[in-house]
Amino acid sequence: MFFIATNVSAQTTSASAAEASLKPVTVNERTAAPQADVTGFADIPLARSPFAVTVVNSQTIEEIGALRLADLFALDASLSDAYNAVGYWDFVTIRGFVIDQTYNYRRDGLPISAETSIPLENKERVEFLKGTSGIQAGTSAPGGLVNFVVKRPTVNELRALRLETTSEGGLLGHLELGGRFGEDRRFGYRLNAVAADVQSYVPDANGKRQLLALAMDWRVSRDTLIEGEFEFSRLKQPSVPGLSLLGNALPPANPFININSQPWSQPNQLDNFTGSVGIQQAINGQWRWQGQLGTQRLKSDDRLAYPFGCYDAGSGAYYADRYCPNGDFDLYDYRSNNERRQTQSALLKVVGDVSTGSVRHNLSFGLQGARFRETGEPQADNNAAVGTGNLFTLPVLPQDPTFQDPYTTRTERSTEFFAFDAIQWTPALQTWLGVRHSILHRESVRTDGSQGTAYDRSITTPWLAATWQLDPATMVYASYGEGVESVVAPGRSRYTNAGQPLPALKSRQTEIGLKGNGETLQWNATWFNIERPLWGDAGTCDLAGTCNRQFDGSVRNQGVELGAGLTSGPWKLGASATWLQAERQDAVIDPALNGKRPTNVPALTLRANGSYRVAAVPGLSLLGTVSYEGDRTVLPDESIVLPAWTRLDAGVRYDTRLRGVSTTWSLTVNNLTDRRYLKESPYQFGHVYIFPGAPRTLQLAVQTAF
Repeated sequence: MFFIATNVSAQTTSASAAEASLKPVTVNERTAAPQADVTGFADIPLARSPFAVTVVNSQTIEEIGALRLADLFALDASLSDAYNAVGYWDFVTIRGFVIDQTYNYRRDGLPISAETSIPLENKERVEFLKGTSGIQAGTSAPGGLVNFVVKRPTVNELRALRLETTSEGGLLGHLELGGRFGEDRRFGYRLNAVAADVQSYVPDANGKRQLLALAMDWRVSRDTLIEGEFEFSRLKQPSVPGLSLLGNALPPANPFININSQPWSQPNQLDNFTGSVGIQQAINGQWRWQGQLGTQRLKSDDRLAYPFGCYDAGSGAYYADRYCPNGDFDLYDYRSNNERRQTQSALLKVVGDVSTGSVRHNLSFGLQGARFRETGEPQADNNAAVGTGNLFTLPVLPQDPTFQDPYTTRTERSTEFFAFDAIQWTPALQTWLGVRHSILHRESVRTDGSQGTAYDRSITTPWLAATWQLDPATMVYASYGEGVESVVAPGRSRYTNAGQPLPALKSRQTEIGLKGNGETLQWNATWFNIERPLWGDAGTCDLAGTCNRQFDGSVRNQGVELGAGLTSGPWKLGASATWLQAERQDAVIDPALNGKRPTNVPALTLRANGSYRVAAVPGLSLLGTVSYEGDRTVLPDESIVLPAWTRLDAGVRYDTRLRGVSTTWSLTVNNLTDRRYLKESPYQFGHVYIFPGAPRTLQLAVQTAF
């Protein structure tokens, strides 16, 4: 999204590169994100790279008042929601695929789990890679990667305080400090501290949020840089479950319904400690090496009164995947306390340039290891519902906190070897090669000792591309890449192949793109085709030995992405569009699905945003964003469709000085027209979920430097 990618200024330029042999990152007004770490190719501008990447920088995050990852989806037409509930962690769909919470997220390039609330206040930018990510991540779902880049120490002294309130009465305070100290200013720091009283527009869904993050560095010499950082965050807030179909009818687009509003409903609590240390060492003018160690420790208390299906006593019918026509549903008491997820990772990488005659190689290769462990306690997730609820009356029902359902613990280890080479043959022609070889060990078992699985596997994921510079500002490229998902049949008695590894499912992507990077106009056009194999359950699956987890055809997502950004005088404008044709193919369990569009995937998505500096009032800017998402299917057979919707957001920003202090006032109005609409329709766990869009909400903020 080009308005985002051209909207950074240099007042907080990172000092994370030493002043000599270590190559600095240059940030200026026209090229806000000259490169993106998520691609894996170092030191190469995005405008000359064969990747489709959207970079949202910290200034844009502040301007639109974004507080969570889902708030950024309105900035790119290839991003969409995938069960984004109030009070829960975020899910993202990229190019029509829901990316995996365990394998498709990175933080400063190191793997993390996204099964937590990830704050944005201490992030310099968020990078969205669109397309298969086999060379960047080994095993991962197709669609793309998300990489969070942490704010690093500033060159100049930074003292900022942001205070914010919302139309619901929420309050937020954000203190940010940065600078350098010591002999020759060798030491740098960047502190972010946030405390927020979260007041939701949904009844009984208020909470609290905190963040403490510190990043430091030490310029040991002109050739050596040592960095260290950590963040601790906590979100304590009840989550709001999605609605569902009322028989064969859509539910009301009422954003104020909270089924999780029983007197015994408890809030989720998501604790997140993440940190890393790293060293960058220049070897000579062409080569450097980098080492990183990362850790993440998550603790979650996941609790929800949730609806699932309905038994209609009057007709004797059971609606397994939706509510009864009158709004009745079966309500369950789910409590999973003390879930713990730990990720440790290490990366050693060498980056450099080699010239052989007139041919230049931009090389990087290295080794990455990671370990993930998930543990928990027996859950309260019982077979019997606590009673029958109703969408319109929300009756009080009894609780059932019986902790007898075993938790599934998981341990995963991976060792990955990778090599990238960008070869400059002529000033116009460049070829790109990448490969990653992953050695995996995964095992799982329930806390009662049942359903154990374990397997080892090695996979290799290649990628190649070619670029041709048509002129200094225009480039065309073509690429081919693969991604792999590695799974095992559940270790449950109903499966005939319980605990057995399934063949690795290899996704393949072909992409052709055209990029323009002029002084005032940047644009892109991309065509992509992704084929992803699928697996499913064949059989009745209701008794022991009646189910088989097997290959079940594939889904093909083919589409076109268009984007443009213009900076002219007082105007900054950006727009993007994604046309997506998603289709099931070669299904064998239910052949009737062949040719159908997968659920919750709009065929057409449009985004547009812009800002205008008012010349008559220096410092005053007007901002606006328009989002359109086309209709999407609710059921796999396409018999019910969620209507298309359009949302308008607006804002006002005023930069001034109060008593000599730089101060910024901002007012953001989301859903300006207060439109009622149904936002998304994820179909998961064999059940239909439908989320209403948020009503009109306001954010008023003041930020001052002191």
